Amino acid sequence: MVKNHANSVKDDKLYEDLRDEGYSKEKSARIANAKANPDQHPSKKGGKQPAYEDWTKDELYDRAQELDIEGRSDMTKDELIDALRS
Repeated sequence: MVKNHANSVKDDKLYEDLRDEGYSKEKSARIANAKANPDQHPSKKGGKQPAYEDWTKDELYDRAQELDIEGRSDMTKDELIDALRS
């Protein structure tokens, strides 16, 4: 593997995999370094948003619009939730 990033990246393979998926250099480096550190658990972070069931239909619609989900204008709240989760 050709290393085309800073020496400060701790997990080269993960960094390159994340870059291939389209992550920015900065975000890829942060994730790779966090995963390489046994004291951090980046996969356990997040989850700050309430469950979709607690969102209003308008909020769900707006999120579906951001993600360009087709058919969103005809969906019920439950259908929007299913579409957002898939």
